[in-house]
Amino acid sequence: MNSRPPAGSGSVGHPMTSVAAITLSTFLVVTSEMMPVGVLTPMATSLGATAGAAGATLTITGAIAAVVSTFAPALAGRIDRRTILIAFMAVLALANALTAIAPSYAVVILGRVLLGVAMGMVWGLAAGLGGRIAPPERAALATTLIFSGVSLASVIGVPLGTYMATSLGWRSAFWLLAALGAVAAVSLRLVLPALPAGSPAGIRGLFTTLRVPQVVAGLAITALLVVGHFTGYTFIRPLLEFGGGHKESGIAAALLAFGIAGVVGNFAVGAVAAARPKRAVVGTATALAVGVAGFGALSVSGAAGFWGGSGTTPAFLVIVAIAVWGLGYGGVSVATQRWVATADPGRVEASAALWAGIFNASIATGAVLGGAAYDGFGAVGTLSVALAIAATGALVAGVAAVLAAMHATPPTHRRARP
Repeated sequence: MNSRPPAGSGSVGHPMTSVAAITLSTFLVVTSEMMPVGVLTPMATSLGATAGAAGATLTITGAIAAVVSTFAPALAGRIDRRTILIAFMAVLALANALTAIAPSYAVVILGRVLLGVAMGMVWGLAAGLGGRIAPPERAALATTLIFSGVSLASVIGVPLGTYMATSLGWRSAFWLLAALGAVAAVSLRLVLPALPAGSPAGIRGLFTTLRVPQVVAGLAITALLVVGHFTGYTFIRPLLEFGGGHKESGIAAALLAFGIAGVVGNFAVGAVAAARPKRAVVGTATALAVGVAGFGALSVSGAAGFWGGSGTTPAFLVIVAIAVWGLGYGGVSVATQRWVATADPGRVEASAALWAGIFNASIATGAVLGGAAYDGFGAVGTLSVALAIAATGALVAGVAAVLAAMHATPPTHRRARP
């Protein structure tokens, strides 16, 4: 049964205007989740916490979002999806405001818990909306645009947080996110059409989707790539500081390069994923692993003039390596989601919810692994773990794509009987 009914007519907005409003929402959801990455050091200092404890604010949000997003369609029931998105973008605004005023680490955690709930509901429903809002010939573009919010969060959100933390204090970044969350909620109310629920994806529907082998393969690849990425990226600021004498301008430049490359990767991979999702996943997974490997090698050697390291590696090579990393990760969301969606086209909302749950659980897992590796073994250990997991993801993607091609049923050509 297809659980993706058409959008209603309760809006005067153009379909792509609605897509833009959802893109703003995904941008704010991911920026809010990832903001501790850009403000990790000043946030930890202000709260009297270790870098690992500050990184746990990302872990908690991701863990809660993982559970909520998996069951988002079931939790939403028959409620119009537009109503759900508006309500939980308002919750996101409240969560960021609470973090901004938090007098202690415990209150920050409370704000991040609320954020995890909001993120889970928005992610769990928004991931499958591109095909409902846009006409069929623009469905792939709509999905790519919605997921561009993830990449834009890196190119705009995290670097902006780094800048604001330096200039105005880390709390100012969360105040800005609170204000923009309110703007997004209003925008959704103005331009999004009615999105009536189809058949709710209950527990049975989720398990039915999990019986599709290519769905399971897509989810496993998603987990490996996202865990590998966030094992390293959660601590990208202290990793860039590795070697001592870091420069704020160098860190901001590296994060900007990562984000710009991520946007390019999102749209480039999205164009390929529309027709060849497995090829897109293999390509983006390979780029991700190569980027992490290159950045790790340069971090160990120390890049002269970039963060004050004593090595002789030109600083621009660090930018190149982190850009390749960003290029690969920029395509992960749109490529893996497309893999899962095409594997079970009759249950798009259920497969999208499972994908969102795995994605968010992997963010939390990566942050935990990165924190343990960084606190226990430093920068080298963190990057080694990140590389091992990302490389495994690339290998699994390649094997799964080959097996899928081998098991594809070719057209049967039979000679007609006279």
